[in-house]
Amino acid sequence: MSSERYHQHFTISWDQLHRDVRQLCHQLIERDFKGIVAITRGGLIPAALIARELNIRLIDTVCIKSYDHMDQGGLDIMKGVDHDGDGWLLVDDLVDTGKTARAVREMLPKAHFVTMYAKPEGRPLVDQYLTEVAQQCWIQFPWDMGIAYVEPLADQLKK
Repeated sequence: MSSERYHQHFTISWDQLHRDVRQLCHQLIERDFKGIVAITRGGLIPAALIARELNIRLIDTVCIKSYDHMDQGGLDIMKGVDHDGDGWLLVDDLVDTGKTARAVREMLPKAHFVTMYAKPEGRPLVDQYLTEVAQQCWIQFPWDMGIAYVEPLADQLKK
């Protein structure tokens, strides 16, 4: 898969991410979890915010790499966990093609798997998500962006 498949962009600000996490937590508040397993790297920040909102102190990670910026390659599993996920909340930022989600589901079949954003190909692999996003949409997360000066339009047109 390459970056050529993305025809739309969806930019998420820090404020929007925090509002989305809180909305998802309202749906999870009645459940009692032993802890959280974050899928790194994307799931780290949502997992930390969820841990704060649900007052969960025990956090572990599953470390997997499947993307190099916008290009998806093979799975590189760098760290797993030593349980089946029973009673645990599994958190990622996004489920896209489902490649990573399938691998993590095999590791933690009993975990309650949530993502902030879900695309159609990966959506059936998670138990809960907040927002559905088109498959051809690239999500710009706030941790992947920086603040930059944008020249006024009038000045851009003078060149």
